Amino acid sequence: MLRKLLQPFYTAYVLLSFVVCLLAAFPFFVLISIGNNIAARKAIYTIIRYWSEAWLWLIGMPVKRLGPKPPKGKYVVVANHISYMDTLVIFPGIPSYFRALGKKEISKIPVLGYVYKQIIVPVDRSKANSRAKSMRLMWRVLKYESNIVIFPEGTFNENPSLPLKDFYDGAFRLAINAQTPILPMILVDTVDRWHYSHWWKLWPGKNRIVYMQPVEVSGLHLADVPALKQKVFEQMEAELRKYRQYV
Repeated sequence: MLRKLLQPFYTAYVLLSFVVCLLAAFPFFVLISIGNNIAARKAIYTIIRYWSEAWLWLIGMPVKRLGPKPPKGKYVVVANHISYMDTLVIFPGIPSYFRALGKKEISKIPVLGYVYKQIIVPVDRSKANSRAKSMRLMWRVLKYESNIVIFPEGTFNENPSLPLKDFYDGAFRLAINAQTPILPMILVDTVDRWHYSHWWKLWPGKNRIVYMQPVEVSGLHLADVPALKQKVFEQMEAELRKYRQYV
């Protein structure tokens, strides 16, 4: 009952603080993005990383990192997707610069969309040419710029009885094509912080991120994609079951 009474006020506080911070930082993002190069994107990433960690603490959703810290190097980072909050929590959660595969339509949102498109690799999943183009761009990003982050489920897992939805092939094809190891990690609590079912279902608490051991892909070929995908799926599923109960 108390949560039901307080949730609207807490949600208003979270959304208002986010909008105020975004509008305050927006002129700086515009100025930095004029460069339209790796240095500019990295500067925007750095601002977002430190801001998001501070903001999450301010709203009572601090990030807690668990598991072995990933060795230095480039990775295709894969994580489960259970909340709108995932896209913010990954910034303090991943220890080095990255770009993420993101839905192209979000870039149409005023102000937020402008910042969003500076740091993501856009994809329109409904169009084959867009998916192919994003795969080529991600390969170049891995080779010349940074880590790539992909949510291999593609969208929220809305089945409370299962830890994960089936994975798409893209992250695993990319890792093999680029001969870049996969870094699995799990987001344990974001669904409890901001439930996917309603935009107003926000509630404070910890945000645990669990790093897992990198998965090597050296010597693998595209024929190995199904086995690699299944291996990572099973590892992430087992890890999630250590932290959450499923009906």
